Amino acid sequence: MANDATPSERALAEHARVIASRSLPGMFDADPDRFARLSFRWDDWLVDLSKERITPDTLQLLVQHAREIGLEGWIAALFAGEKVNLSERRAALHTALRQQDDTPVRVDGRDVVPDIRQVQARMQALATSVRNGTRRGATGEPIQYVVNIGIGGSDLGPLLVCDALGFPDPAFTPVQVGFVSNVDPEHVSRALAGRNPARTLFIVTSKTFTTQETLANAEAARAWLRAHLPASADVGVHFLGVTSNGAGAAAFGIRQEDVYPMWDWVGGRYSLWSAVGLAIAIRLGWPAFAELLAGAARMDQHFRTAPFEANLPVVLGLVGFWNARCLARTERVVVPYAQALARLPAYLQQLVLESNGKSVTRDGRPVTGPTSTALWGEPGTNGQHAFFQWLHQGTREAPLEFIVPARACHPVADQQRLLVANAIAQAQALLVGRHAQKIRSELIAAGMPGDHLAEEIAARVCPGNRTSTMIVMPVIDAGRLGELIALYEHRVFVEAMLFGINPFDQFGVELGKTLAKPIIGAMRGDAPLAASIDGSTRGLVQHVLAISAK
Repeated sequence: MANDATPSERALAEHARVIASRSLPGMFDADPDRFARLSFRWDDWLVDLSKERITPDTLQLLVQHAREIGLEGWIAALFAGEKVNLSERRAALHTALRQQDDTPVRVDGRDVVPDIRQVQARMQALATSVRNGTRRGATGEPIQYVVNIGIGGSDLGPLLVCDALGFPDPAFTPVQVGFVSNVDPEHVSRALAGRNPARTLFIVTSKTFTTQETLANAEAARAWLRAHLPASADVGVHFLGVTSNGAGAAAFGIRQEDVYPMWDWVGGRYSLWSAVGLAIAIRLGWPAFAELLAGAARMDQHFRTAPFEANLPVVLGLVGFWNARCLARTERVVVPYAQALARLPAYLQQLVLESNGKSVTRDGRPVTGPTSTALWGEPGTNGQHAFFQWLHQGTREAPLEFIVPARACHPVADQQRLLVANAIAQAQALLVGRHAQKIRSELIAAGMPGDHLAEEIAARVCPGNRTSTMIVMPVIDAGRLGELIALYEHRVFVEAMLFGINPFDQFGVELGKTLAKPIIGAMRGDAPLAASIDGSTRGLVQHVLAISAK
């Protein structure tokens, strides 16, 4: 531990040494009320932390540390529009986008709420015109297919929501929505295959309107339109732009009335609540998008006002910090027991790792311990037949996070009960395991010969004593999904404040983009690689060029 550790940090470090050696089943045996004392409820949500390697004392120490580092002040600053993104001197006001009233929110002295309402009105009008068929293409045909072209936060958030809530209504599906993010030509080719150009609308989403992948796909879309529409057709009417660079959008050929703003005070991975959510509003309709916003606003209010001890984003953030910093866990596995949330792990990878994958503090000093754990996952029950083997019998522990809706949106017989039962059983299995004595009794009762009994027992042992969190949400509808996404946004913020880092910049992302430029030039034949380039990079470029020439 660093010599300048605070009193609460020293207390947590000492407490972690004690807790790390204790077994989770033993903690349950010692405290019959453990579940009641370590589970948290809000508006039909339940967060069960009783299977984490903590005690009520742990949470008290973590809350003390949160207060010591000024978490209350940071939360207030976030909602007040202060420049909490210190490295870029910007506010982080995604919460203002879902605010339900018109209370002024000021950035550099200007109330941004009227601007938000104006853009929301435009979004509603556009979504309605596409869905009712009055938005038409260059040849006068109504739009029936919308393609969102973006990458990172301009893709992952809208894709998650459309996938989660876009259940096809056989009676009324006015418009389909597709997504193109990867610069791999296969992605755009598959998205456009079999589509009618005259009835296709593209949303080009890029804050700077210079993102390489997005512009390459937008140019491919424009070439596709020009190849299939009459020569006299104005293909510009088939594009919308979401950007802060209106001039760049205009140069591409997008009409001024079809450009929607992105503001500096909204980071990309927090932008689905803005005009970046146009694909959501078109696919689901404005009422569903409005309820998504309202759900997020409800979680904002909870985060802003609930005491730390009963605040879902705070308690989850405290335990995330505990696992990463105090118990030195390097991974976190997120498993939504909901096919509708199949895209959630990928969305969270960006939200969590782009935000908190940092190694310097807000004032530029090296951090004194680990920051964000790696994050990965897949939906249950599919994961049970894949990586759960590693979770149960592998050589290292990775805290697992279950996200389980209590009710099904579209029930089929008793399948939702089967799904939820599987989630609860897996959490129990991680806790209690399967031990040699019981396995021995079962195998002997089944007539297993003694010659290989020891090997058979060893192969079947699951050690248990492995941690998990269970998040039970009521149902996956627009409002509850808004709450879920906002819950994770605020959890990331809490963890960042505890780590002492800035979760709103992402300069590591820029490095690869910068280095790609001369490589792209070399592969296009525009300019040779610099003599100082490393041998591996040079060899890879030469090999690919040789293969491409065949």
